[in-house]
Amino acid sequence: MIEIEHLLIGVALIGGLCGGYLIARSRLPGRRSDRPEAIHQILLPFTGTEVSRRALDAALRLARAENATLMPAYLAQVPKSLPLECAIPNEATRAMPMLEAIEQRATAQGVAVDARIERGRSYRHALERLLEHETFDRVVVPASASGATGFSGDDLVWLLQKAPAEVLILRPGPEDRRVVSASGPGANGNGKTSARSR
Repeated sequence: MIEIEHLLIGVALIGGLCGGYLIARSRLPGRRSDRPEAIHQILLPFTGTEVSRRALDAALRLARAENATLMPAYLAQVPKSLPLECAIPNEATRAMPMLEAIEQRATAQGVAVDARIERGRSYRHALERLLEHETFDRVVVPASASGATGFSGDDLVWLLQKAPAEVLILRPGPEDRRVVSASGPGANGNGKTSARSR
């Protein structure tokens, strides 16, 4: 049975970020025993043109504490009327400034970044493709108090069940509306981030 619990022991690592957050942790039995104990990649999947600043900062603190690389992944939905591997200029226009803003924030804190743009017919499908093709040790999923994250409750439960890694779902308190966005500080929109798109 999937273990879902409040990550109280993470307070020391995250530095008090648990206040105002709902944090769920899942570890698939038998899946992490084959992995090294050190955390090498932390996946940060997101949709849209903003991400919770406290969720991003939590992922960055974890990456710094564990000497890990942050893997921000913009999830792009491709309509069924188009080939999955077709050009997606509109999605790229939205994704690249966001990935650059995240990369600049990470670089300022000494965290390595390996960005992605992942395609799918839905956000869950894009997450599924990431699970199949990428290697990571932890997933930090930003969620918003309003529920406007792009991920449904079913998507999050699915991720808890399927991810071969530790999963943390972080939702800021209802009064915390701070975000990192493509138009925010450190995002100039020139698209010079090193994201890989599939």
